[in-house]
Amino acid sequence: MTEMTYGTMVAMTRAFLLATGARITYIGDENIPDRGGAVVAINHTSYVDWLAAGLVARRRRRWLRFMVKAELQRVKVINFAIKHTKTIPVDRSAGAYAYAMAVQRLREGELVGVYPEATISRSFELSEFKLGAARMAAQADVPIIPVIVWGTQRIWTKGHPKNLGPKKVPVVVSVGAPIHAADDVAQTDAALRESMTTLLHQVQQRYHHPTGAYWVPRRLGGGAPTLAETVGIDAAEAGRKAARLRDGS
Repeated sequence: MTEMTYGTMVAMTRAFLLATGARITYIGDENIPDRGGAVVAINHTSYVDWLAAGLVARRRRRWLRFMVKAELQRVKVINFAIKHTKTIPVDRSAGAYAYAMAVQRLREGELVGVYPEATISRSFELSEFKLGAARMAAQADVPIIPVIVWGTQRIWTKGHPKNLGPKKVPVVVSVGAPIHAADDVAQTDAALRESMTTLLHQVQQRYHHPTGAYWVPRRLGGGAPTLAETVGIDAAEAGRKAARLRDGS
């Protein structure tokens, strides 16, 4: 049932990307191991970057078990998918259970997909990393596979309307060489960030970025906020969300 459900989702993903006209280029997918557990660390720029990341794993005949925020379980169709694809829901206020489950899946030989940034980066640069990816890789004694997805922020990202029409958006998925998880978590995290930064810049160098476009980082002449500016934007959004919860709206 699990792989049948996942297979259906993969087919739907391909149909969705076909409908939007997205053209995916895969680079370095041979770095995803044929077997055995690994943490797959993905940058987070959009609501749909997981689609492209999942497809690159399927190119190696592997299934990617994502860690996702527990709030998604409130949506019935998503909750069904979570239950039937070995997806790991994460309660951010009490993440120990999800962490233990992820380590167990890794020891069982699964690929576990994580977002080290934890949330979408409005700057489309790599924001601050959480240490969970490095810690679970070390505990499970598996490598970390760095993955950069670029272009999906043009389809659907935070703070901008969806762009789901047939726009023929080019999407690039670049997979880096496996990183050995050292006992020193900070050292592993630094190595992961360096690898992902290099991959990101390599992909960006080959990608056309119109001046002033909202989905282009400021560093490349785009209209996206800087990393520093996103701190204030995210804080303001969190304040509005907290106020709505207090008001019961």
